[in-house]
Amino acid sequence: MSEADWNAAVTADVLEERYGVVALVVEPVHMGTDTVNRRVLTDDGLRLFVKEYRSDADLDAARTAWDMSEYCRAAGVPIPRVWDDADGNLITIAQGSAWALVDEAPGRVTTSAMTVPLAESIGAAMGRMHRVLAAYPLPKSVQQSRWRTGTVEDALAKCDTVMATAMRQEHESLEQLRADLDQRREDLQNHVHRLREHLPETLVEQALHADLSRTNLIVLADIVTGVIDFRGATGMPAWELGRAAFDPRTVATSREWDTCALAMVSAYHAQNPSLPPAELRACARIALLYMLFSFYGATTAEYDLPQEAEADLSRHWNERQTTIRRLLNHLGDLDDAFARLGEGGGGA
Repeated sequence: MSEADWNAAVTADVLEERYGVVALVVEPVHMGTDTVNRRVLTDDGLRLFVKEYRSDADLDAARTAWDMSEYCRAAGVPIPRVWDDADGNLITIAQGSAWALVDEAPGRVTTSAMTVPLAESIGAAMGRMHRVLAAYPLPKSVQQSRWRTGTVEDALAKCDTVMATAMRQEHESLEQLRADLDQRREDLQNHVHRLREHLPETLVEQALHADLSRTNLIVLADIVTGVIDFRGATGMPAWELGRAAFDPRTVATSREWDTCALAMVSAYHAQNPSLPPAELRACARIALLYMLFSFYGATTAEYDLPQEAEADLSRHWNERQTTIRRLLNHLGDLDDAFARLGEGGGGA
């Protein structure tokens, strides 16, 4: 028996023993970091998604994330159901591993530039989710906020570390990366203080999904049908909103990027009007600061990714570079647009 067939057989045994589910087809899904993922078709036609946790996974954090997911689903956020096992647990222990079983949402992950209708749908789903999670107990995990509290000096030192790593790895575009990091140094020195000056003195903190990226949204015909892979952390909703509204995949490639961002913020506010207007207006600067302090994707060899995923990560770095320039060049226009949005009843 091949390793793939053996893994499929083990998965089928776990599903029948712990969930009373008979699997007809078990297929590997080549994605995920903390889990090994498989897609399942059952004998009664259900399409399910199985996650087998790696041995070093933080299962307490995973239980919190699944509990948070179910909490939001019960409030009407489009989230696939996670199954209880035979003992009523959201994570089951069997065959020496931890497992979770989830309904498969209709649609697929899309990472091309957002359309305006998709931006509105993401904003509405996120707004409802944040409104619901405002009453959820604060998770122990805390979302990093270097964008707010990190020093420019530390970020400049990180530029040097990244360059040294790239040279060791024999980075294929070393001169381009050197130019990118020189530009990043200049932006950090010239803009961070000014950007932070315009942020509200205090920002709302609450439970968040904490990894609400495009790869964790299932979409069908420009409608969000599934919010997946909660990380579950305490953080600032304005950060999660800004990160999504100014998605580099959209800002770097679409002429409608600003229209999409405004549509998302407006739809968000309609579902979560309690977030202070000043925080809505600040989300572009928060997104910009977050990107300035992030070096993810500048080098890739250390992640040991498949070639396609490594190329996607490199592209993400390049799109972030473009996004930083566009946001810096259009902050005044965005401020004016947010003000008009507020005058029109959008609340921003």
